[in-house]
Amino acid sequence: MTLGGLAQWLVLAVALQRLGELALARRNTKKLLAAGGLESGAGHYWLIVGLHGGWLAAIFATIPPDAAVNWWLASTFALLQIGRIWVLASLGQYWTTRIITVPGAPLVRRGPYRWIRHPNYLIVAGEIALLPLAFGAWRIALGFSVANMALIAWRIRIEDRTLDSRRTA
Repeated sequence: MTLGGLAQWLVLAVALQRLGELALARRNTKKLLAAGGLESGAGHYWLIVGLHGGWLAAIFATIPPDAAVNWWLASTFALLQIGRIWVLASLGQYWTTRIITVPGAPLVRRGPYRWIRHPNYLIVAGEIALLPLAFGAWRIALGFSVANMALIAWRIRIEDRTLDSRRTA
């Protein structure tokens, strides 16, 4: 596959973005653990990393470089990146790709967290569907969206159980 199509370039950009986020998450995770943070649900973490890596690989490998672009869907995907930045900025030092909680720390209730408990998961669900759909790859969008929904449902149960004591405090 030549690296000439917009889909391939977008996959590379998203992969670089995700790698930067993983570095930030690793730094925040170390700080949170050093402050007495506890991790929950570590057993499913590799599945999430694998899902995201597989999603990007599937888009890169299967969408032809000359694939037509639905600019409305591609633009909506780009707008979701603003939401992603808003989530990261709202959580600040507490943002990580793992479920880490520091007992006694206040819950974040700013940014999108004023209105919704898990805005990042909504953004990710949109990204997983929209990027392949922007290039007509509905099978990739459907397959990875279903897998993501199952993983996120599992993760949200763990996260909510972990944060429940802090919500009632």
